[in-house]
Amino acid sequence: MNLDKIFHLKERNTDIKTEVMAGITTFMTMAYILAVNPNILSDSGMDRGAVFTATALASFIATCLMALLSNYPFVLAPGMGLNAYFTYTVVLGMGYSWQNALAAVFVEGIIFIVLSLTNVREAIFNAIPMNLKHAVSVGIGLFIAFIGLQNAKIVVNNDSTLVSVFSFKSAAANGAFNTEGITVLLALIGVLITAVLMVKNVKGNILWGILITWLLGIICQFTGLYVPNPDAGFFSLLPDFSGGISIPSMAPTFMHMDFSIVFSLDFVVIMFAFLFVDMFDTLGTLIGVASKADMLDKDGRLPKIKGALLADAVGTSVGAVCGTSTVTTFVESASGVAEGGRTGLTGIVAAIFFALSLFLSPIFLAIPSFATAPALIIVGFLMLTSVTKIDFNDMTEAIPCFIAIIAMPFMYSISEGIAMGVISYVVINLVSGKAKEKKISVLMYILAVLFVLKYIFL
Repeated sequence: MNLDKIFHLKERNTDIKTEVMAGITTFMTMAYILAVNPNILSDSGMDRGAVFTATALASFIATCLMALLSNYPFVLAPGMGLNAYFTYTVVLGMGYSWQNALAAVFVEGIIFIVLSLTNVREAIFNAIPMNLKHAVSVGIGLFIAFIGLQNAKIVVNNDSTLVSVFSFKSAAANGAFNTEGITVLLALIGVLITAVLMVKNVKGNILWGILITWLLGIICQFTGLYVPNPDAGFFSLLPDFSGGISIPSMAPTFMHMDFSIVFSLDFVVIMFAFLFVDMFDTLGTLIGVASKADMLDKDGRLPKIKGALLADAVGTSVGAVCGTSTVTTFVESASGVAEGGRTGLTGIVAAIFFALSLFLSPIFLAIPSFATAPALIIVGFLMLTSVTKIDFNDMTEAIPCFIAIIAMPFMYSISEGIAMGVISYVVINLVSGKAKEKKISVLMYILAVLFVLKYIFL
């Protein structure tokens, strides 16, 4: 098989080794979804094993579609945030069954397929100004770094200031140093290790950072510095093969969608919420990661975006059939891009690992969040560098960009950052009389109005 002919490796200044390394890195930085997604969706009453299998299978199918339809290094999986909305808002908050929620995800996917085929999503992508696209990349960088800091427990909840830094002194006093304290310390060491590897230009530095941090954790477990405490959420760092190698059955969730509430107003609201968050999270991720990889053309457009959007849409419907929440393009794809991944071969490699994870679930479920957190923090830094491309001399461009950037981490949502950026861009340029000069597209005005209506009615 001529991989160069299929993926145009030379044309994109890459090679098989680089793409394989990028694919492994992307998979490693998002392998946590294989552990986190079943945990979140099981709170809605779904079978944990079935969700694990559905997560791996849907990720494999959607990522292969992305690679073959667009030839981009983007990897897909059930989205964080969307799974929480599924469980804690739709099921536990509004009282619907998880079967009803799956039906909403399925319908959203079908609508997405139609929107992708009719150029609506592509037109939205192209309507967003170039400076705002760079801002989205920066905002996503801060957002992922923030997620990394939280996953590692470096940043913790605080009643008076909402967030604050982890206290080693308190951990030692409460007898939590050998569980929580040591993992925070390992995560901080992991950031430094990954940073040094980057400075030394070591190939696969992010992946090596994950593996070395995990290995240090295993050494700490053997020496008694780290003491697993499953009741407190601190598990053994060693893969558990005591149950043998088997794929958990998907039967408890496969094709279990319940369409009985389709014609209710609530269903429309639920489905629109899934649709909205998925649409703008995906667009934001595509903009951010593609601009970081210099894949946008001179007009800020992403060639072959229709294939990318279609893969995302089909993935969502396939995911719902398998029994998982909305499948979306993962922002962690940026870690593979940072490793030099530029084609769909990166995605195919990541997809193969998702397929393998079905057989090797104990290994992937053993990778702790403190080992993947440094990768997210470092990728956040890499995406932040796009801030230099923003024109800070033009306040009508710079201020909306700033608003979009800070909204993402502080509101904990990529889509909210885009909404705030679009609204402020249109309003500031309109009121200051710069709208005609900027040739703001009609679609930007429509988006701004829709975003404002969303805040009023949803």
